[in-house]
Amino acid sequence: MKDAIHSLIVAFSEILKWENIKIVLLSGIFATLIWSIIGYLIWDYLIVLSSHILEYIPFSMVRSNGAKMLSFFLWFELVLITFALIYAFFGNFILRSVNKNRYSYFTFVTIAISAIFWAIIWFFAGEYIYKEFLKLLTWLPFETIEKGVSFLIAFYIIYSAIIVTLLFITSIFSEPLIKRVRATHFKEDEPIKTNIFASIRYTIKDTFIFLGMSIVAFPVIFIPFINILVQIFLWIWLYRDTVSHDALYLSSKEPDTIVLKEHKFAIYFINFIAVLLNFIPVINIFSPFLAEVASYHYIKGVKINR
Repeated sequence: MKDAIHSLIVAFSEILKWENIKIVLLSGIFATLIWSIIGYLIWDYLIVLSSHILEYIPFSMVRSNGAKMLSFFLWFELVLITFALIYAFFGNFILRSVNKNRYSYFTFVTIAISAIFWAIIWFFAGEYIYKEFLKLLTWLPFETIEKGVSFLIAFYIIYSAIIVTLLFITSIFSEPLIKRVRATHFKEDEPIKTNIFASIRYTIKDTFIFLGMSIVAFPVIFIPFINILVQIFLWIWLYRDTVSHDALYLSSKEPDTIVLKEHKFAIYFINFIAVLLNFIPVINIFSPFLAEVASYHYIKGVKINR
């Protein structure tokens, strides 16, 4: 576990270098732009689909889950607004005071502090906020609630699609990514290029399996707490299976999958930490890159020490 934590720290330090953070941001902007366009084109269909599904869900469950989704959406928006306000009021001072090479660290930390600050507020006042939203939804007619919850479900689908797309991009371009940000310990080693297509096959297969499991598990989105656990489980599975095979195929000409079985707990831990970032706006774009680099660093270290 100590090696897994070290790999995460190395991955953070590598990804948050200014020359590498630009790649992360460009990938995030690309994925967001693509799904924003797709979302705009199919938004009405998503709302109709969500509304149709809600017709089969008891009203009390729709109202309760809607209140929780609204609570999370409010937290999400407040984190973004807080981050934007900090840069709106102190942007010039930050640009003058922070070294360019440390600017990405400062941005990451600012978002993280905003998320932690509002998470603490929600920890103490979350139940009150939930009850207030529940009261609001009690007063509103079912048609209004249905449309509101349908909007949140559509937003959730687009948000999830952005995350999966980022992981897909990271995995497809894992060889140049690892070559660019590989840890100092392995500078003398180049990522293995001969197994790239085998890695891509895993990525494509895992993506389709994930989509299938997500569709099957979609009904649990209306069950509070269980929906979060299921979502985390699905993301961890997708991340672990995808990036661990990327790392394995890039670190050895003759990959042995027994390594993944022997160190499955450490690999699960790395991907669990990466998946948690998916719940934080803006920072979520770092999640697949973190998982990819940390997994490569860990598996490469395991093979060297064997």
